[in-house]
Amino acid sequence: MTKFSVDLNNCDKEPIHIPGKIQSHGFLVAVDKNSLLITYISENAGVFLSEQAKKLLNKELSLLNHFIKQHDVAFNIEDLLKLGIIRKSFDAISPHPVEINGLPFYLIISPSKNDWLLEFEPVTLQFDIQSSIGRSASSMLLGKSVSALLKGAAQEIKKLIQYDRIMVYKFLEDGHGEVVAEEKEAGLESFFGLHYPASDIPKQARALYKLNLTRLIADVNIADSPILTLKENEALDLTNGSLRAVSPIHIQYLKNMGVYSSFSISLISHGELWGLIACHNYSPKFIDYKAREGAKLIGQILSSALEYRQEEEDSKVIEQFKSTANVLLEHLNRDKYLIEAITSHKRTILDATKASGVAVIFENELKTIGNVPSEKDIRELSEWLKTNTGESLYYTHQFPEIYSPAKKYKSTASGILCCMLNKEIGEMIIWFKPEMITTVNWAGNPEKPVVSAENGLLNLSPRKSFEIWSQVVNNTSEKWLAEEITSVLRIREIIITHINKKANEIRLLNEKLQVAYEELDTFSYTISHDLRTPLTSIKTYAELLLKNKNIDENGQKMLSRILVGADKMNFLIKEILNLARVGRSEIISETVDMESLLQEIKGEVWSAFKADQTELVLGKLLSIKGDKTQIAQVFTNLIGNAVKYSAMVAKPKVEVTSYIDGGEVIYTVKDNGIGIDNRYYDRVFELFKRMDNVKEIEGTGVGLAIVKRIVEKHNGRVWFESKLNVGSTFFVAFKNR
Repeated sequence: MTKFSVDLNNCDKEPIHIPGKIQSHGFLVAVDKNSLLITYISENAGVFLSEQAKKLLNKELSLLNHFIKQHDVAFNIEDLLKLGIIRKSFDAISPHPVEINGLPFYLIISPSKNDWLLEFEPVTLQFDIQSSIGRSASSMLLGKSVSALLKGAAQEIKKLIQYDRIMVYKFLEDGHGEVVAEEKEAGLESFFGLHYPASDIPKQARALYKLNLTRLIADVNIADSPILTLKENEALDLTNGSLRAVSPIHIQYLKNMGVYSSFSISLISHGELWGLIACHNYSPKFIDYKAREGAKLIGQILSSALEYRQEEEDSKVIEQFKSTANVLLEHLNRDKYLIEAITSHKRTILDATKASGVAVIFENELKTIGNVPSEKDIRELSEWLKTNTGESLYYTHQFPEIYSPAKKYKSTASGILCCMLNKEIGEMIIWFKPEMITTVNWAGNPEKPVVSAENGLLNLSPRKSFEIWSQVVNNTSEKWLAEEITSVLRIREIIITHINKKANEIRLLNEKLQVAYEELDTFSYTISHDLRTPLTSIKTYAELLLKNKNIDENGQKMLSRILVGADKMNFLIKEILNLARVGRSEIISETVDMESLLQEIKGEVWSAFKADQTELVLGKLLSIKGDKTQIAQVFTNLIGNAVKYSAMVAKPKVEVTSYIDGGEVIYTVKDNGIGIDNRYYDRVFELFKRMDNVKEIEGTGVGLAIVKRIVEKHNGRVWFESKLNVGSTFFVAFKNR
């Protein structure tokens, strides 16, 4: 038979299903499926039967009956084989009890490629396995979570087979494994949480673990028994065999660990190998076939329970994510501002994933929750995402490997999940996951040392030290779950729908507002114009009556009041006409020389208010782009108010200056007058609104409304700062075009 040499290039191709040997605690006979002639027999068959057993090769199967005693003498091995062939299964037949040289054995029959495998193992079980399995399964299933279930399984398997150490070993995504549950003797070092490289269990071994749900190595120090055959270069396929010998690499691996006996039970979830229950004993230990079958049954029950418990836990996560989406939808419908709706309540946008931090960038505002990079880093990251990602959703668990500046905050954000709300203006939500536990504890160096063989090939040698070796996992977070991606997509749809709904509402409101403005302009102009004629008549007749010498003093006073009222009404009509004119007039943009304009305004205002005692301080006066007439209105009103409301202080003073901030020219008009009560801050720019502390000062409540309308028409901004009895400062910002 050709010998297969294992080296670094073909370790995962080692033909472990055709080792040409079996373990020596039992013996094997193989029968050709067509001729029923004995084609293979293990060399140690003579030890269990007699030295004559080796002569059975190429003989009829019936000759084997001379060496084996059955409880039912009329029912021989050939009949058993034929019965299994008819039923197309040997499950109901194996194990079949027989007696060899006065000792009890089990016969286990299984199919091979061209042959039937007949394996004989000694019977050692001395207790009721069925009742033990029932109790074990019931106790194990008490675990309500996956971790509790696995811990319970390790405990029950240990009770059943009495091994020194029972580990539940889970395969992770990249092929390496982790010990996720353990039950052991008190004096042993714990392996719980240790990781093992994928090469410890190569892919061909994993394939066999899916086919054979249990695997026993009774004693690593007992030599295997060769399989004898007359067929040259045709190895017997032992894929389904219980006695199949183990790779010498794995045997040495166990010896290096000090393990004498090993037993494994496969855990299958959704048709794939989820993991193993790996059992180690530090002295030789044979497990009876029925005990192994009992352990296999517990493994199958655990596999089913794993699927259910995992789906249950996954469902809870999914329901939590769905619940978060529903709660955020309620907040969006109720709250005025989007950022507040998704960040300021008990349930926030962070709960949409399992991330440790989140950043929301919306309407140029940045809001964060949890552990996140600095604001500067987030702003730079958002620019990179805006430029370099083409999809509405982008995620990775190794972000520092993609974006090198992220290495400085990898402990906070090695994983990111970005949901674009509006890519053009850079509105987005970014979730962050920290760097995965900075060290993973490996059971020995995962890079197995190699030794040179005599032929010069580098042959694999198992690791010789099992001290914990830490491998730093750089720039990597936990992977984003499919449920997290789905949750973010759901949240994005809710937020985009909300934004579009608000945008439509604002659009409709603007359309209605535009119509209302136009109607108000027309109404204001018409009413104001129509009122001026009768008002002029009232004023004219009142003046004529005042010249009548026959009217007594009381009549004279009444006529004077009529004239004052007419003047006030005339001034109010003029202001309303100015307001209406702002709405109708087009902006004629030019560069306005503010120094000369303010000198003109000073002459007009100081004359109108007789403000000779008021000091005007002019600072830096930058030019403005805009409609000169309307800008004059703005500063006439602001400076006029400053003069009017500071007239009652001992040394009235008005200061006007300007500066550039970003892309704006900002003017300030400051006075030291009576100031504005903070109760009225939100009403300052409303039409006809006047404060209680200015009732005695002449005014209409229209001037600041005109200012606001003109400034907004120039795409500018106006605001103020004020303190009662200290003074006010009004700020006007124009685009620096």
